[in-house]
Amino acid sequence: MKTFQTLSELAACVGQEVAISDWLTITQEQVNLFAQATGDHQWIHVDPEKAREGPFGGPIAHGFLTLSLLPVFFESSLEIVQSRMGVNYGLNRVRFTAPVPVGSRLRARLKLLACAPVDNDGQQMTWEVTVEREGSARPVCVAESLVRRYP
Repeated sequence: MKTFQTLSELAACVGQEVAISDWLTITQEQVNLFAQATGDHQWIHVDPEKAREGPFGGPIAHGFLTLSLLPVFFESSLEIVQSRMGVNYGLNRVRFTAPVPVGSRLRARLKLLACAPVDNDGQQMTWEVTVEREGSARPVCVAESLVRRYP
């Protein structure tokens, strides 16, 4: 985990890869719970037997499940000591570039693209988040994430 004392210290890293998250294993239980929460029960995600006959040879995670893990990746990869909170401000761009088979291990590389002041002494940070699958040369998701942090 990368630790920064202040938002200004982190802002000095614009243009750099700042951190790499811990690995996270995607389980069928996670996929099923995500399907239940979102109502997306497509067989490619929730029916392992049928999915074995499908194009990926088994069930895959929802793309939006992968995207919803961004806060977990941030939490496991960096800490800002003098920041009391952060909020998701949105996304500029998201691409799901490869499937995530159940059982895959994922991690994220976090590159700080921009940092600008916002109200209440906060900073709006634009991050390029590249989600990797262990053993694959191709990322599974690339997203530009906007996060606001406050001291």
